[in-house]
Amino acid sequence: MVYLQKWDAPSANESFQDAEEDIAALTGIAVGHSTQQRLVGRQNFELPSAKQGVSELSIDGGKVRLRDLQSGDSSWRDYKAVRLQGIYYGAFYQDNDSLIDYVRTQHLLSPLVCLGDGHPGVWNLFREIAPESRRCEILDWYHLKENLYKVGGSLKRLTKAESFLWNGEIDSARALFSDCRSKQARNFETYLTTHQNRIVNYAYYQAEQLCSIGSGAVESAIKQIGRRLQISGARWNMASVNPILNLRCAYLNGKLAI
Repeated sequence: MVYLQKWDAPSANESFQDAEEDIAALTGIAVGHSTQQRLVGRQNFELPSAKQGVSELSIDGGKVRLRDLQSGDSSWRDYKAVRLQGIYYGAFYQDNDSLIDYVRTQHLLSPLVCLGDGHPGVWNLFREIAPESRRCEILDWYHLKENLYKVGGSLKRLTKAESFLWNGEIDSARALFSDCRSKQARNFETYLTTHQNRIVNYAYYQAEQLCSIGSGAVESAIKQIGRRLQISGARWNMASVNPILNLRCAYLNGKLAI
């Protein structure tokens, strides 16, 4: 069992420098920010196991800013976050295999509702997690709507198309843009074709409360994780990214005592 030190919670919620001051004020113990970072790197924060069968999961990508120790430059890189049942957080940097393994250790129900945006990497992960016969893939409604309105043009036509898509009537929505020659309209047509098997009757799913119709839970997770990773001026060594992701998720999963 991992022993969680008293300073884990502050450093999971704020910079190591600010946590150093708070720990000293609250406990009278001096724990330097560099010491905190080293301790976090040594800890093994276990991801939670769902207490019930998992019928719904969503995956999304977030950004973390890296620091190049030699050049001093910084660049943004992607990490993946998963949310089980809209409750449990997990995040992984350049480690899709661990994300897949983590989800597979849960009691996955059938059908397993997989919610995501239009990024192909997300759907590739879902395919690795569960076979097609056990998956129900749903394209995030808000992402679909966002892409629809990128087409522009007649607001009346866009509103009508939104109504068709809300009811899962893809062909009717596509027909509204058959006479459009704009690049945006053609891109949207391709988008519909790519995701047509993931566009459901959202109105019915919502009315019957069958499952979520948007990946808001995992998008909220990305924001919550980002509040620690993207604090002002934060730049991370590559080796520090997964430890701070694990620490932040442990905090969000309620595993750290304050």
